[in-house]
Amino acid sequence: MIAPQKSGPQSGAGDRTLDSEEVERFSRLASEWWDPRGKFRPLHQIGPPRLSFIRDAAVKHFGRDAKTLHPLSGLTAVDIGCGGGLVAEPLARMGATVTAIDPSERNIAIAKSHAESQDLAIDYRATRVEDLVAEGRSFDIVACLEVVEHVPDPAKFIAECASLVAPGGLAVFSTLNRTLKAWALAIVGAEYVLGWLPRGTHQWDRFITPEELRRYAEAAGLADAHLEGITYNPLQDVWSRNPDTSVNYLLSARKPRPA
Repeated sequence: MIAPQKSGPQSGAGDRTLDSEEVERFSRLASEWWDPRGKFRPLHQIGPPRLSFIRDAAVKHFGRDAKTLHPLSGLTAVDIGCGGGLVAEPLARMGATVTAIDPSERNIAIAKSHAESQDLAIDYRATRVEDLVAEGRSFDIVACLEVVEHVPDPAKFIAECASLVAPGGLAVFSTLNRTLKAWALAIVGAEYVLGWLPRGTHQWDRFITPEELRRYAEAAGLADAHLEGITYNPLQDVWSRNPDTSVNYLLSARKPRPA
């Protein structure tokens, strides 16, 4: 029986917001980012519900028309931990001016090449969230999807992400809940039984409960957190938004304007 495991010592263990072994793990798979049947197939499948969550949250928050072709036109967005650009490109297609960052040079190279082939102008950078914070950057929308469960100190990381949200702006996070159901489905099922993901992609003790994520967001100065789940229907082989947050879920929150 495969039991939930605790994280072992990581290289660069003193770094609270980056695990170099995790970065290298995803760098080795960089060439497969845009293969919908490859190692990142699950991210391609959950893409539509994740992106619709971001769109709906932004449309509601900024008072936009969801029926327009470019509902995010005039807004700036940053995709933190962008990988090959699976989220950055749709944000750009929705009209946002997009910056996308990832600590992996290989991921950024793949992302840049693919965006260029699609005639999309995205500011890709092989850098870290702290670097953008140090530059004094801010964005209307800060998206950080499937990243917080891969960092040593999620509270610190979320605080850095929140620093990039402009006053009156919106932050969106997605991650995995630390439940036995999530361990069974996201690790045992997805990695060991179905082989959807390479073994070792996830560490169960790094999964974050919705209560923890909400607390981290509020401590970072974000407010009005809204939670929603994403669930998988094996009969239809599709993912959809759902109130069930027991495995995959998203959180949106706003940064209040100064009084």
